[in-house]
Amino acid sequence: MRRTVTGLRAWLLQRISAIYMLLFIIFFLTHFLVESPDSYQAWHGWMMSSGVSIATLIFFAALMLHVWVGVRDVLMDYIHPLALRIFALTLLGIGLVAITAWVMRILLREHS
Repeated sequence: MRRTVTGLRAWLLQRISAIYMLLFIIFFLTHFLVESPDSYQAWHGWMMSSGVSIATLIFFAALMLHVWVGVRDVLMDYIHPLALRIFALTLLGIGLVAITAWVMRILLREHS
């Protein structure tokens, strides 16, 4: 059986990623309003704790997924020539993969 409800899946991915990002931002801002770090070392130590690093990594994964779904839908709706659409989607994909690799390098480098 083939799934034909791809619009529903994109809509659901957008909503789930948006909810996670909103909760992460609320958590992040609340932490800094309640427990403002005194120094860079305190902030760095908190950011590099396992739980916060994993939550941050998930945040950026959700952000990249959110961007991919949203921009992909816009490109598919407004770029009609197939070759140009494929080119734009390829550039978008390469850019998002590069950003994701950069973020992972930053977060994982600090743990080694």
